[in-house]
Amino acid sequence: MMVLLAWTTVLAWGEQPADSLQQAEPKNQIDVDLDLLGHGEMRFGGLGNTENEDGTYDDRAQFLMGRTRLSIGYKRPYIAAKVTARHQGVWGQNGGGSFNLYEAWVQLTAKMGFFAKMGRQVLSYDDERIIGSNDWAMASLSHDVIKLGYEGYGHKVHAILGFNQNAENVSGGTYYVNGSQPYKVMHTLWYHFDVPRTQLGLSLLFMNIGMQGGEKDGVGDNEPRNRYQQLVGGYLSYNFWKLSTEASYYHQLGRNEHNVKIDAWMASVKAKLQLDRHWGFHTGFDYLSGDDYFAVRDKGKMGLVQHKTIKYFNPVYGSHHKFYGMMDFFYVQNFTDGFSPGLQNLYAGVSYSPFHKLKLSATYHYLAMATKLEGLNMSLGHDIDFEASYQILKDVNLSLGFSYMKSNDTMEKLKRADKNTDLKWAWFSLYVSPRIISKKW
Repeated sequence: MMVLLAWTTVLAWGEQPADSLQQAEPKNQIDVDLDLLGHGEMRFGGLGNTENEDGTYDDRAQFLMGRTRLSIGYKRPYIAAKVTARHQGVWGQNGGGSFNLYEAWVQLTAKMGFFAKMGRQVLSYDDERIIGSNDWAMASLSHDVIKLGYEGYGHKVHAILGFNQNAENVSGGTYYVNGSQPYKVMHTLWYHFDVPRTQLGLSLLFMNIGMQGGEKDGVGDNEPRNRYQQLVGGYLSYNFWKLSTEASYYHQLGRNEHNVKIDAWMASVKAKLQLDRHWGFHTGFDYLSGDDYFAVRDKGKMGLVQHKTIKYFNPVYGSHHKFYGMMDFFYVQNFTDGFSPGLQNLYAGVSYSPFHKLKLSATYHYLAMATKLEGLNMSLGHDIDFEASYQILKDVNLSLGFSYMKSNDTMEKLKRADKNTDLKWAWFSLYVSPRIISKKW
């Protein structure tokens, strides 16, 4: 009822007097955009390896992927809408990949800075560590939500409400698992303030996420029910001279879908120095807490670990590829048995642009667990990422990358891959994003 009331209020604020409508016709605009992404990878060990029947792992894998998006956007004073169809898949994949609706939303805006946006939409906040588009992945993230907000005078406030089902019912609900979004219920409140006459920005974030627990036909303790976890924290950015800095802290509480208590946290700092239009330097540190009792089974053996408290931090719906090394070992795929010893990521890098269309970068990562495990070194190894990006046309960009990681026995055990200590990965991406039609009337 409160959501409907807010929606009706926004509509009322956005309405123009009849005289105003007669004096000036609304200005309409329609845009049709096509986004094509071609992506190829060659992996020598690491992420994506599958175990063979004899217990060995493939050392190398190559594949090509493609993603196509077709978007139609419309706007006029006080209203905007967008629909995006998407197809993605591996070249030669059985079944031809997947086709779905990536975006389908309408937004109503008022003169006073209030707005309401409803439907399937991309959510992106701050540095995208917690909530982001994750656009590197073929199946990038979007959410079925209602977003109510206000933006004006340096302040931004967004309230996001999501409730997911698998089907419409006459009465009752459905057991919701493995839907288009992982959560059953999601409530998010985000506030951002830009301090006047400075380049200081501050964001606060609160999330309440309800995951479906129990069993579909369960009774008693196993009956379907929502388990709620909370995430609260903030993000700070400050720029001065040629230096830009960022810092964040987030804490997770509540219970997971298995009714296990959560108490986890993370913190990060980053600094970037852009000396001139050619040279830039960056460095930073990420700390994500981990489980204080993390058992690593020997291969082929069974074991059971019972956690009274989950202490590994889960950066829920963020763009993970941006932060922890381009090989995506962390927070994209799980560790053994689904638990995590957390992560420490100390990194430094340099970027160079010989001319405005070409950008080169190299970043070194020292990676370690956040938790000391019995019989294992905390260090996970060293990773270095190289990337080159060239703007062929204004809407055509080519990127190439190569990553090398020298890991150790700890990494080998955590990832359950034999001889997985000398890892290499090469990739390319061709991104073509022309605007096919743009018409105003």
